[in-house]
Amino acid sequence: MALLNDLVNINLSDTTEKIIAEYIWIGGSGMDLRSKARTLPGPVTDPAKLPKWNYDGSSTGQAPGDDSEVILYPQSIFKDPFRKGNNILVMCDAYTPAGEPIPTNKRFNAAQIFSDPVVAAEEPWYGIEQEYTLLQKDINWPLGWPVGGFPGPQGPYYCGVGADKSFGRDVVDAHYKACLYAGINISGINGEVMPGQWEFQVGPSVGISAGDEVWVARYILEACIVTLRIAEIAGVVVSFDPKPIPGDWNGAGAHTNYSTKSMRNEGGIAVIKKAIEKLGLRHKEHIAAYGEGNERRLTGRHETADIHTFSWGVANRGASIRVGRDTEKEGKGYFEDRRPASNMDPYVDFGDDECELDDIAESVEGISESEVEDENDAVNEEEWTSSTEDKSEFCDDDAVDVEATAEAALKKLLPFSLEEFEKVCFLKYQLSDKRPGIGDVIAVPLV
Repeated sequence: MALLNDLVNINLSDTTEKIIAEYIWIGGSGMDLRSKARTLPGPVTDPAKLPKWNYDGSSTGQAPGDDSEVILYPQSIFKDPFRKGNNILVMCDAYTPAGEPIPTNKRFNAAQIFSDPVVAAEEPWYGIEQEYTLLQKDINWPLGWPVGGFPGPQGPYYCGVGADKSFGRDVVDAHYKACLYAGINISGINGEVMPGQWEFQVGPSVGISAGDEVWVARYILEACIVTLRIAEIAGVVVSFDPKPIPGDWNGAGAHTNYSTKSMRNEGGIAVIKKAIEKLGLRHKEHIAAYGEGNERRLTGRHETADIHTFSWGVANRGASIRVGRDTEKEGKGYFEDRRPASNMDPYVDFGDDECELDDIAESVEGISESEVEDENDAVNEEEWTSSTEDKSEFCDDDAVDVEATAEAALKKLLPFSLEEFEKVCFLKYQLSDKRPGIGDVIAVPLV
């Protein structure tokens, strides 16, 4: 093991000018990261000077076997925190040999929008709160949870300190430092409400670079867990599932903080309100783009808004859109979209033509000077916090809290508690041959 560690940590710059470039791209599921490495003759800092490369798209679900070649276009470069030296990580997107973006290349559309002069002039800033869950490697059960059982109720774990409240901190800290080394604009970490769940923040970053940084930060997290000795000791895997454990536990999101230059300038509150109004009109379209399985998370409970209803408020973590107290007080700043799931594609979240960026860019136009002057006055807090009107066709007047209804039904049907039911389900899973992947629901039906 000592010899292996020595070889893994060897410094290539002592003997050669050649470097290793790890090309990273998104696979066919839209959430699976793929990578492969190549040798280059010397250091490179400009992605435009990197060679394009190809891969077998039939093995990633992105091309048929009889026409399998997919071309990687290098888009951004980061320092490699694992190989160090002059070695690099390269975030790529994927194209056909004819130069057309393949269907799973969501970066292309986002880049087109961000390159629009009107959008670029607004300098859109993004800050992403990426939540994730650390799972025990062999059983896919949250780190720190007793096997086949449950920890104490939520409450002491959020930003908790101590061996009985904070699980996996070494892995989290290793990832934090690796991202800083790579040049990712990671701005912080914290333990989340559910034990075993963590969050890192990327940003504020401008435009398409925010998406590149989130994806490479995810790659580094996975790579940390695979390669770092500290993670091997912990024996963990990572899940980006938006609701890894059913029941009275918080889900995992990717809250997206957003601002434009007009929002950050004096009177920006008018632009923010205009943008929120436009977001409400396309709530259904945005929900469809904000990650798979989000309906299990957006229940109106556990610091989420109901998936069927668009709402907003000041300091309200139960709303679709949250405006901070500082923004309210200063009359300018940013807002937080709390709807995106932890498994969202940031390129879709930021820039898909059916998502919010074009809405927000349009909101900058048509704001009169009188509106700006009016908004410089104190914001009517009642107006902010009470606006829960659904502004989309997605609203169902008869919508119910599905999770709460299901729990109530189970309580009537089962001769024992829900906690005991979940334990039985887990034990049944343990005895079965099925080994679900990361993100699968652990509790299975008793059939």
